[in-house]
Amino acid sequence: MAQPKTVWDDHPEPLTVASAPVPAYGSGSLADLLPTLAAGLGVPDMSATITELTPADRNCVFLIDGLGWEQLRAHPDDAPFMTSLLATSRGGTGRPLTAGYPATTATSLASVGTGLPPGAHGLPGYTVRNPDTGELMNQLRWQPWTPPGAWQPYPTVFQLAHAAGVHAAQVSSPTFENTPLTKVALSGGTFLGRLSGEDRMDLAAKQLAAGDRSLVYTYFAEVDGAGHRFGVDSDAWRGQLMYADRLVQRLAEQLPPGSALYVTADHGMIDVPFDEQHRIDFDEDWELSAGVALLGGEGRARHVYAVPGAANDVLTCWREVLGEQFWVASRDEAIAAGWFGPRIDERVYGRIGDVVAAARDDVLLIASQREPKESAMVGNHGSMTPAEQLVPLLEVRS
Repeated sequence: MAQPKTVWDDHPEPLTVASAPVPAYGSGSLADLLPTLAAGLGVPDMSATITELTPADRNCVFLIDGLGWEQLRAHPDDAPFMTSLLATSRGGTGRPLTAGYPATTATSLASVGTGLPPGAHGLPGYTVRNPDTGELMNQLRWQPWTPPGAWQPYPTVFQLAHAAGVHAAQVSSPTFENTPLTKVALSGGTFLGRLSGEDRMDLAAKQLAAGDRSLVYTYFAEVDGAGHRFGVDSDAWRGQLMYADRLVQRLAEQLPPGSALYVTADHGMIDVPFDEQHRIDFDEDWELSAGVALLGGEGRARHVYAVPGAANDVLTCWREVLGEQFWVASRDEAIAAGWFGPRIDERVYGRIGDVVAAARDDVLLIASQREPKESAMVGNHGSMTPAEQLVPLLEVRS
């Protein structure tokens, strides 16, 4: 798969679907991480598709929500320990992974936990249409409630590892223990809830030592929260990055023998200015709203569901209005281009918008009336730009 570009060419008018930098599914995406580690632990039917990684008997994945590769590299003084590990990323190549499309938490956590791309696990956006009900389904908050096993039926890598005799554990906030997203994406083995970051690091190290073969996951959310509320590079964001850096070092210093710690993220983030040029309001734009039954996704990664018979007209309009700043594709074009992975399960097809729009420039398609909280966020993510897609895979071994 093509790697995201770091320098854009002059704008084509409109941007072509083929010019979008598709995530590296099958060789270097978040969905490839746990299967690679599990294959090294001898779990059946797992493939080591991130070929640069060396197997270890004990593996820990520490996911820092919202810490993209570009943001980490831009703040060496705030994250000195992680900065010292940049050359270790992706097995010592010094290269990042790609998150997958869209680069958003629910989608990425499902990709991490199931080892599958979005077109297979079926969480292809922040909000998507449920074809059975016609309603928008928020896959992060799981509203309205939907039977989790029907929505995402595949076993997680943790479940498969546990069945193969590997000690599997998740160490996270107690808030997440019984959520549907945890059930479909990260369940399997033992869930251990701890409120403080320090307690999580200490317990993750103990869980690594609890088995001759171990697969442990731990998580820190506050970098993402500070970015959304105050912006990347704000004092609040830098403070959370400093804290996350100390947590990584704390865990690294406690690794039991034969361990590999991998520090990664679910997406990066960019700040978008608060003006009409950078924030296009769907709720105030009669052209973009014409023929649209439901607006899904988020500001930089939209799923657009047309009223019956209007899909082609909506696609044409969105390309005319947004095509210099967004990659705008029909559902079938986005699928054929591999945006959601190499395959799309039948149950997932109707969850993807009739039109899919991914931001290329520093712009948002907000919905001030339908999504007032999301429309007010400073930091945003979701699309296929390097700032959003590229995530680290820092490595410490003992």
